[in-house]
Amino acid sequence: MKTRAITGFFFVLVMLSAVLLGEITFSIFFLVLSLLSLNEFYQLVKTEETRPVRAGGILLGLSIFVPVTLHFIYGYNIHWILISVPVSVLICISELFRKEKKPFHSIAYTFFGVLMVIVPFSFYTAAAFSNGEYSFHYSLGFLLLLWASDTGAYLFGIKLGKNKLFERHSPKKTWEGFFGGMITSLAVAFILSTQFTELSSLNWAVISFLIVVGGTFGDLFESMLKRSMNVKDSGSLLPGHGGLLDRFDGLLLSAPLVYVYLYLIFSV
Repeated sequence: MKTRAITGFFFVLVMLSAVLLGEITFSIFFLVLSLLSLNEFYQLVKTEETRPVRAGGILLGLSIFVPVTLHFIYGYNIHWILISVPVSVLICISELFRKEKKPFHSIAYTFFGVLMVIVPFSFYTAAAFSNGEYSFHYSLGFLLLLWASDTGAYLFGIKLGKNKLFERHSPKKTWEGFFGGMITSLAVAFILSTQFTELSSLNWAVISFLIVVGGTFGDLFESMLKRSMNVKDSGSLLPGHGGLLDRFDGLLLSAPLVYVYLYLIFSV
């Protein structure tokens, strides 16, 4: 627990600094974080018969994440994201020369890693620019709601948890924990609405709901992946916490939902 607490404290401190120091630091930090998470995914699914095209996948991730951030920070044309098309073609061609036992499995994991990791991180980064310019209110608010959900689910689950939520994929999760996380996250959403007034309390509540639901299923989704690969943790980069995917599984499905909601709010 001591190692877990120390790691968690410093990691949260670094993340908050990245969010608060401005758009450049924020974008670079989450670019690096997303690429490290993608590399962790490739390491997780690698077997003797299946080897994702690691370099190609990372290049594809860059070709998606970088144009998105440059578009929002400097106004570059989003059409630069089309670079990902020839990169995808090259990944398919490269597999012809690798002599793998299961080449289509390798290609599938290569592309799915980008879809599972890079795309959600790109949506999370884009959400910080929802009203046309960078605002840490959205990125910080997202993290606080996600952490509140995780903390509430853990505490309520420990004290009151009896009814399993999805035992086949995560034996420890309970319905009591789920609703406890919902209550905790909604309470934080109300506090955020009094400080970050760009959004109404109703909008913060909706975002909280999307994060709790998306975050819970993202956690279950990542648990399903680890069980299918017969591993306990996605990696060992964070002592006491496992890997980056273990820490950001709640972002994988919730970030795209939150971005779409924010986009609809500011475009209507």
